[in-house]
Amino acid sequence: MATAKIAKKPFKITKHFVAFSVAAVLFLVAISTSLSTGSSASESRVLLGTTSSFVVLAGEGITNTGPTSASGSAGADFGSADTTSFTGEAQVTTTGVKYTAVPIDPVVAQAKLDLVTAYDDAAGRTPFTTVPTELGGTTLTEGVYRSTSGGLGITGTLTLDAQGNPDAVWIFQSDSTLITATGSNVLLTNGADACNVFWQVTSSATLGTGSNFVGTVLALTSISATTSATVDGRLLARNGAVTLDTNTFVNNLCAVVPTPTPTPTATETAAPAPEATATPTETPSPEETAETASDERTTDSGGQLPNTDSFNWVSLLALGLGLIALGTGIYWARQRRS
Repeated sequence: MATAKIAKKPFKITKHFVAFSVAAVLFLVAISTSLSTGSSASESRVLLGTTSSFVVLAGEGITNTGPTSASGSAGADFGSADTTSFTGEAQVTTTGVKYTAVPIDPVVAQAKLDLVTAYDDAAGRTPFTTVPTELGGTTLTEGVYRSTSGGLGITGTLTLDAQGNPDAVWIFQSDSTLITATGSNVLLTNGADACNVFWQVTSSATLGTGSNFVGTVLALTSISATTSATVDGRLLARNGAVTLDTNTFVNNLCAVVPTPTPTPTATETAAPAPEATATPTETPSPEETAETASDERTTDSGGQLPNTDSFNWVSLLALGLGLIALGTGIYWARQRRS
């Protein structure tokens, strides 16, 4: 009896195989984009340097009307970088220092330099999301937000939602002014921290009567806090004056990342020469600690947050090859059956 031979069809690249390969590639690209975006670190905080202890820093003097109070664990200092003028200083009570001496105190002079650095840092942050002038009535997650026409304003409530991330940072860049309306409010939710909110203003800022404001204002010109406005943060004016009127300030110390201790090596642990004499480490005073603390955040255990920026491209490649092999196998099996 003759045995029938089954003819084997040659493997051919068809439009179906090509379509499957293209789909697999697009799938891999989508996965890599999603994972890369999800693993990227939050926007870093603007480093304020020695200005972090100031609730008010002015380029051309401070004017206060009515009883104004300032408190906070970071200090609640008042200073004028180019002139010691502080009108109404007697009605200001603070847990920090009011720098009014002549000549300008070196602490204020250094804060002036640090303010320039911080302002330039905030102004140069990218990428950014363009927003309309009016921010009231909106909820914003972390990011850099820029107005390109008409400055920035808040009427009603602006909500900043950290989505459970205590390191979420907001940087607002105004192309002209910042103006908040009477009774306006900046609300922090889901772990948002006032230490991580920054307002870079190309000209001047005005906080409305009875408004509740959050964050550090870095203004190129002047800042005015009208009657009964409250500030959880700082008002820092590079070149102009700061005007106050019966205001309340809170300036809390932001969390600090300690400098990691390097692991000693064999050469590092060698015994010192006999003539070497150990020098005792000086313990900084509380004032020095407050002035020199950096603006980085610590974890609960006191260490640095882990690096989440890396992505395992080897695993992704293996996954891709596996998908293509699977598709090839399915296609080959179907060809043999047909």
